Amino acid sequence: MTQHDPSLAIAELRANVAVPFERARAMPKAVYTSPAFAKAEEDHIFAQDWLCAGRADALANPGDYLTMNIAGEPVIILRDREGTLRGMSNVCRHRMSTLLEGRGNVRSIVCPYHAWTYNLDGSLRGAPAMARNDAFCKEDVKLPSVRVEDWQGWIMVTLNPEATPVAERLAGVDRLVGHLPMADYREVFREDFRWDTNWKVLAENFMESYHLPVCHAGTIGGSSDLNKMECPEGEEAFNYHWIVKNDTVPLALAHPSNTVLQGDDRRITWLLAIYPALLITLTPGYFWYLSLTPDGPGSVRVLFGGGMSKEWMADPEAERHLASVKALLDDVNVEDKGCVEKVWKGLCAGMSSPGSLSHLERPNYDFARYIASRMPGA
Repeated sequence: MTQHDPSLAIAELRANVAVPFERARAMPKAVYTSPAFAKAEEDHIFAQDWLCAGRADALANPGDYLTMNIAGEPVIILRDREGTLRGMSNVCRHRMSTLLEGRGNVRSIVCPYHAWTYNLDGSLRGAPAMARNDAFCKEDVKLPSVRVEDWQGWIMVTLNPEATPVAERLAGVDRLVGHLPMADYREVFREDFRWDTNWKVLAENFMESYHLPVCHAGTIGGSSDLNKMECPEGEEAFNYHWIVKNDTVPLALAHPSNTVLQGDDRRITWLLAIYPALLITLTPGYFWYLSLTPDGPGSVRVLFGGGMSKEWMADPEAERHLASVKALLDDVNVEDKGCVEKVWKGLCAGMSSPGSLSHLERPNYDFARYIASRMPGA
């Protein structure tokens, strides 16, 4: 396999998912380590499918914006003056400088190179010293738009104008966890970091709870019983499993004022892997999520955020409970980082090879099928 030809890794992956799950093995090494396969993922997955830019309530006011890169394309997501979420290119239409960085609030978008200025709808407001160019017409200049949808409070973005609407693609998620109103939860923290592993290693780590008792022995490993975990077959656009939690973390349970949820629905934690790269832990009391952006085969940029249900947001003790949960999640992240970076080192070793999957790793098999389905020639 040459650096420019991912066909061998694609063929290996297709053979890997052609067998029944009961005989399945972990994905072939080249699917993680090949630069050519990473480029194929960028072109056929990240440039085509819906990605998550975070929570809509993070852009609450007109002019609030965030930036992201999708398959090498710089993008702005902002709240316009009418309160609508908009997506647009983050590249000036003059000499192609990038425009905004990070997150913030602006009254207009001003290019840092020559001060061309754009309105919040992407139209050009002003361009200094252009009056002598007879071919220039300000009204013809606008930042290219990018599709953005608010799905259950999540900002979903795609470069693909033909992508199926999010609500249609993820209707199965609504059927599964619609009793937990994600749109009403509020984000209270958001961080960015980078880990030295392949993005799929981190995604797979989230998808299976098989590793909890060992990798998280110092934190959450004792709060879950592997014998009580269910890992059903996933759907085309996502996979999932759930854990029935004990009372160790009060914030993970339905608030006492919540009289809608009954029985185990008050204590079940759902783990939702929205393909390709949105990973949500959803409880009746709080949520946290990871949104992944690959940076070559061996590095992944991670958006990490979380928040609480509206009942817990109104609780006078919410801040104390949240501080406790956030401290726990930070410790869990340290443990996960160590585990997934060790897997990357093992993937790069000459004597390593993929092993058989446990019944608790059914989501990983479904994820491999998704990856295979998006590769050219499928």
